[in-house]
Amino acid sequence: MKSLITTLFFVIITTCSFAQGTSYGVRAGLNISNLDFDPDATFSNQHRNGFAFGGFADWGISDNFSILTELQYSAEGAKAEELRADYIQMPIMARLGFGNKFTAGIGPMLSLKTWGNLDGFSTMTFSGIAGVEYMITDELFIDARVHYGLTNILDEDLTDLEAQNTTFQFGFGIKI
Repeated sequence: MKSLITTLFFVIITTCSFAQGTSYGVRAGLNISNLDFDPDATFSNQHRNGFAFGGFADWGISDNFSILTELQYSAEGAKAEELRADYIQMPIMARLGFGNKFTAGIGPMLSLKTWGNLDGFSTMTFSGIAGVEYMITDELFIDARVHYGLTNILDEDLTDLEAQNTTFQFGFGIKI
């Protein structure tokens, strides 16, 4: 885990040193998340509606390519109280611009568990994230993202079940 954090830190620092144009901003969104269990859960597993908010920096590498780094709080997991999981997350997305309005990105996301049934969940998780963004004006945008857990979010010492978190996120933001 230390090597992953070191690598992510190195990517951010390297990107910052080559940035041609940097924009900052804030973003908020609606989450629709669920847990995928292996083996399949024998109990009710309904999706959870939650929210996310945070700040970001978009480091422009060229006219059509940038690296987006973000720090966000996100309410995820499933509907049942014992399956809720809230995180501080750091997505890093490589993004391609298509014209002046559309951007698509993909990358990794590191999540730190902050609230909920702390005894049953892993403290850190790793996910893949992809998303699209549409600029309404030069400052305002809307976006849609999906992230899929690549690691088990449940504490392996406490259960034989494995679960990955899948979240769809619909957001809006402002670049300042």
